[in-house]
Amino acid sequence: MAIPDTVARQADEQGPWAVFLVFLRLGLTSFGGPIAHLGYFRDEFVTRRRWLGERNYADLVALCQFLPGPASSQVGMALGLARAGYAGLFAAWAGFTLPSAIALILFAQGVSRHGGVLAPEALHGLKVVAVAVVAQAVWGMARNLCTDTLRVTLMAIAACVVLADSTAWTQVGVIGAAAIAGMVLFRAEPTVAHDPLPILVARRTAIGCLCAFLALLIGLPLLAQFVANPAVAMIDAFYRAGALVFGGGHVVLPLLQAEVVPSGWVDHETFLAGYGAAQAVPGPLFTFAAFLGAAMNDAPGGWTGAAICLGAIFAPSFLLVVGALPFWEQLRRSARARSALAGVNAAVVGLLLAALYQPVWTSAIHQPRDFGLAVAAFVALVFWKLPPWLVVVGSGIAAWLMSVAT
Repeated sequence: MAIPDTVARQADEQGPWAVFLVFLRLGLTSFGGPIAHLGYFRDEFVTRRRWLGERNYADLVALCQFLPGPASSQVGMALGLARAGYAGLFAAWAGFTLPSAIALILFAQGVSRHGGVLAPEALHGLKVVAVAVVAQAVWGMARNLCTDTLRVTLMAIAACVVLADSTAWTQVGVIGAAAIAGMVLFRAEPTVAHDPLPILVARRTAIGCLCAFLALLIGLPLLAQFVANPAVAMIDAFYRAGALVFGGGHVVLPLLQAEVVPSGWVDHETFLAGYGAAQAVPGPLFTFAAFLGAAMNDAPGGWTGAAICLGAIFAPSFLLVVGALPFWEQLRRSARARSALAGVNAAVVGLLLAALYQPVWTSAIHQPRDFGLAVAAFVALVFWKLPPWLVVVGSGIAAWLMSVAT
């Protein structure tokens, strides 16, 4: 018998605990970023376990790429929802997210609370490797999303505007303007045949989730202005970051930087060291929020701050995954919606390009050997296809050795 809002098989091996254990293994072993995560999911759930078919999986990935937020995490949430209802949704998220989140919290406490755990030169190496990681993201996304002159131009305009004014609301405005430009300038690709997704959510539940998403997006900034509470400000900043990021985990970098660095919550050096460390752990890049929450200079910080920031940045994904499912068939047939998404995708490449310069490049590349290390890390990632964690560790060691040799 079906769960009221979702169709979930009822065998014992399909319960929330079983879903958690499957995703926990993936959370401990899934290195390589969101594209690699989607490949791991396909192997696990389409090929090995046959939870859904190939075309179902492709359509689920398309839905989650259409939504703002971390696509691989959202695919995992939807798979958990299909398998074990709403408890399965949370179980899938927890299993996939907590390993990297805990590792980054421990790293943040070592860096921010117990200085000297890592040599300054090794920390600088993490900042340098962040240049290579963001450059790799720009390179790959530009090749896939900026495929003609109009898209490249839109990317460049977005980068220039954000470099001139890097506040979070400017970035939101750029995304909105790009959506309008996309509807005007781009012709959507025709839809292809597909199978309906094996997940049913009641429209009333979905509408409630979408209303909650919008209410929080509009209400949290207002609440933060009237309530002088650091926890409320943190929830507002990280919720907006999770709600307005298109294009994958790396694109959250400029939004988070604009929120946590100018406010003094986290300094530039700690921010980039944490971003570099986030490349060395498996699981979703959005767990970088846990590092930032744990490293906060203001209260609450520590484990409490990490839990607040992690929950706030993923909250939009929970609401959007449930809220979008009943309307996906209509949305995927809308040429205007697909054209708007094309414009947004081009603009987010521009946002990431701007972030590559400020703060990533300007805070990490101070002398020729820094540039040389960044180039070596970029080549290792893009052309040698080495695992990101190996490049991160190697860059930290190389930076320390270069400092010793001089």
